[in-house]
Amino acid sequence: MSHTFLIEAGRWTLEGSWLERDGMPIPVKGRILIAWSRDNWFTMVTKLAFPNAEREEIALQYRGRLNAGERQYTFVLQHSVLGRVEGEGWIAPESIVQRYWVLGDRQRRTGFETLHKLTENRYCISSSIMAGHYLNSTMEGHVERQPG
Repeated sequence: MSHTFLIEAGRWTLEGSWLERDGMPIPVKGRILIAWSRDNWFTMVTKLAFPNAEREEIALQYRGRLNAGERQYTFVLQHSVLGRVEGEGWIAPESIVQRYWVLGDRQRRTGFETLHKLTENRYCISSSIMAGHYLNSTMEGHVERQPG
């Protein structure tokens, strides 16, 4: 099963739930734009919004490199809450898994994200942010490719 998320340029939407420690789940909606350059570098820009919740949007801007035929990649990320982040990703047969860590962070925050392919244009996403050994937040939802 080949992937379309991340591997191909495109526009995606995200819809799901965000949960923080000792809190109730809140709806989250997002937009994701993926672009590729000719030299195997990708850029992924994500904006997460929390309708009807008093929470600021989260913006993420990734830049990474994935050579054709490879299954592993690295990336840097500018995260509006976490700051400067580095990470790695693996392309598995049915999912894309990413792990990242915040640079120079006293709280030792890290994150983990899995995108499981449901169809060519739809993925299930599950992600978490941790501080040390404890979960801080988690998000679950669906990511869907937009036409055009």
